Amino acid sequence: MKKVAIQGIKGSFHDIATRKFFGEEEIELVCCDTFEDLFEAMKKDPALLGMVAIENTIAGSLLHNYELLRASQLTIIGEKKLHIEHSLLCLPEETEADIREINSHPVALMQCRGFLKQYAECKIVETNDTAGAAERISQMKLHGHAAICSKEAAPIYGMKVVREAIEDNKHNFTRFLCLCDPWNADSLRDVRQTNKSSIVFSVPHEKGELSHVLSVLSYYDINMTKIQSLPIIGHEWEYLFYVDMTFTDYARYRQSIEAIRPLTRQISILGEYEAD
Repeated sequence: MKKVAIQGIKGSFHDIATRKFFGEEEIELVCCDTFEDLFEAMKKDPALLGMVAIENTIAGSLLHNYELLRASQLTIIGEKKLHIEHSLLCLPEETEADIREINSHPVALMQCRGFLKQYAECKIVETNDTAGAAERISQMKLHGHAAICSKEAAPIYGMKVVREAIEDNKHNFTRFLCLCDPWNADSLRDVRQTNKSSIVFSVPHEKGELSHVLSVLSYYDINMTKIQSLPIIGHEWEYLFYVDMTFTDYARYRQSIEAIRPLTRQISILGEYEAD
């Protein structure tokens, strides 16, 4: 049985993404309060896998997770793009009219701002986890409280779904990365299906250096699907560039990495995997 660390608890979107990624495989969840806790758990147990959100089509990139990933030296072995649908849950004996306080993660609350306008009289309270808000309301029997989370959390915590699909933008997706210890990567992925890579590099702080790297990747028919810059702490106005790329020819992709290596100060492959 695979053990997978997630940020959050059962019924959270990390849980849903994990179960969709592994399909019918039997897994055991290791629930962590924070992403820092997740990476620390994986550091202590090399056999542990991890599922980590990295970007959302509305909220953007989870910048801190990029740095946690780079520092951890873990390897990406897959990705899952999950359609995020929020629901409003309350205690089973209550109705929508009873709601006086709404709890959820700040990102979920932000994604439901339009819906929440009709609850102008309600107190809005931020929590650490969407499903965690439902669990707390259920365990403590908090009458008048409601949680915004996935409707899949309702049967887990004995809650009732009041409203479904309350997110403002229906094109709301989060991309999750599946991580593992580098020594275990080859046994957990099908190299024959590899068509995507994530890398991180820096370039000399001189005119046109980044452009040179991107031009070489283009020459090798590499399709860059994302580029994200983060400052290098202690080096003012210098940046690390995180790049996701897809390709159809693995050998040509590897040639492109070797071709840009002399143009960079440092370069690391964060993972090679199958695109979702």
